[in-house]
Amino acid sequence: MDDTLTLDEAMDDLVSAEDFLDYFAVPYDPAVVHVNRLHILQRFHDYLAKQAPKLPPDEEAKRGIYRLWLERAYQDFVASNALTEKVFAVFQHVDKPDGGSTSFVSLDKVFRP
Repeated sequence: MDDTLTLDEAMDDLVSAEDFLDYFAVPYDPAVVHVNRLHILQRFHDYLAKQAPKLPPDEEAKRGIYRLWLERAYQDFVASNALTEKVFAVFQHVDKPDGGSTSFVSLDKVFRP
């Protein structure tokens, strides 16, 4: 990747979980990424969304924070799994009054832009 790109430009060029992990120099096990790639990226996105108002304007400081949250997102799935972490709505269950449970994903979650 071109080192002259800004963080935002570089982020626009990253496509796969491996691209992100390589760019931010986060060591990873390809087997973990293979099984959890979308979950890792979604968790990374969720972590950053919570931090957005607190992110410093300094590019290098921001890059370090991004690396920290990507590493944490990856480690979440080293220590656990997608079913336990419930990153996506399809893994979230709704308890029914009869004691059973069901999965429900509203259409606005499915067709989110």
